[in-house]
Amino acid sequence: MISQFFVLSQRGDNIVFRDYRGEVAKGSAEIFFRKVKFWKEDEAEEAPPVFNVDGVNYIHVKVAGLFFVATSRVNVPPSLVLELLQRIARVTKDYLGVLNEDSIRKNFVLVYELLDEVIDFGYPQTTSTEVLKSYVFNEPIVVDAGRLPPLGPAAIFMQGTKRMPGTAVTKSVVATEPGGKKREEIFVDIIEKISVTFSSSGYILTSEIDGTIQMKSYLTGNPEIRLALNEDLSIGRNGSSLYDYRSSSGSGTVILDDCNFHESVHLESFDVDRTLSLIPPDGEFAVMNYRMTQEFKPPFRVTALIEEAGSSRAEVILKIRADFSPNVTANTITVQMPVPSYTMRASFELEAGATGQTTDFKEGSRRLEWNLKKIVGGAEHTLRNIAKEAGPVNMNFTIPMYNASKLQVRYLQIAKKSKTYNPYRWVRYVTQANSYVARL
Repeated sequence: MISQFFVLSQRGDNIVFRDYRGEVAKGSAEIFFRKVKFWKEDEAEEAPPVFNVDGVNYIHVKVAGLFFVATSRVNVPPSLVLELLQRIARVTKDYLGVLNEDSIRKNFVLVYELLDEVIDFGYPQTTSTEVLKSYVFNEPIVVDAGRLPPLGPAAIFMQGTKRMPGTAVTKSVVATEPGGKKREEIFVDIIEKISVTFSSSGYILTSEIDGTIQMKSYLTGNPEIRLALNEDLSIGRNGSSLYDYRSSSGSGTVILDDCNFHESVHLESFDVDRTLSLIPPDGEFAVMNYRMTQEFKPPFRVTALIEEAGSSRAEVILKIRADFSPNVTANTITVQMPVPSYTMRASFELEAGATGQTTDFKEGSRRLEWNLKKIVGGAEHTLRNIAKEAGPVNMNFTIPMYNASKLQVRYLQIAKKSKTYNPYRWVRYVTQANSYVARL
């Protein structure tokens, strides 16, 4: 099926390399990185996940800043290989706890042992963390996550002096805690990626939510879990707009277009009281994936105004308003706006008293960039810049403890082993921008 598998760093360093069939030259990693680094085909800025060079198919995903790559000379199903690469990254993170260059280098013996069990002569065998525990015997070398840039959804909860234990989910599911005692915790993350397109006047043209309920369990004995969602959750569109914008606690009908569940989930009571029951397998997994195109209230309202400021330039005024509760704060907001290739310079004017905001003109990519460290709910920010032509405006952000769909976990129930058994439950919400665009 696949001929080679390798992992490259952002610099192009070869961290892991395994040749299964001997059909592709050994310099393939260098060819791949050079092609991705200087991609200029199809007028695209980034290389697609699948491309061909000299008869060799390169299929890759980028996870935690690392390139997971497979090569093949035959016509393999791309979606199957992409899923395989994602699962290899996931099972590696389950074993190492932290997925980055340092953790892989320190645990290269364990990583190669995992690869020998996951893939045999180019054919995938199993990607289940639970099954692999019976065949993989090397213990992971723990990397201190506290001194590393935090990765994954848990990282965004580490704000200021009040910190949620985000580093807890960066520990291996197979390694024991110091003293031989295992931590009794379970983590549930509701992660939503939203795509919204606004007109120049701020009206919503298209909107969509792709959501995932992820779970990672550190519970001993794999007890049964019951996860209750909104009682008025509806699956399938009926053409009506029933969403209650006034509610911030999950009340009001939540309508999902479609959804699918992990194979371990039992749905006997789902139609009755919207409760999922499951015995969580080892490792991180998606309990439920869902999609929503029914009307929802986007977290940001973006408006743009263009005014002529001469024969060769125009003034662009951008306004961003946070339409969520003042108790919620969005982090790492980046606003980008492309300008014509012949643009030589651009000037910016921030609002009076602006703090934690920076602007820049990226000459190489011909983009204007506006970075905001944080935006508190209800706040509005404005930027003025001079350019001849501009648009559309693209926005990236992360909002902890907020989800646009209002899908809620009513309770997380764990089957008790004894009266003194009281594990920790962590339920968190995350909203990220998948595609947030305002047309000019």
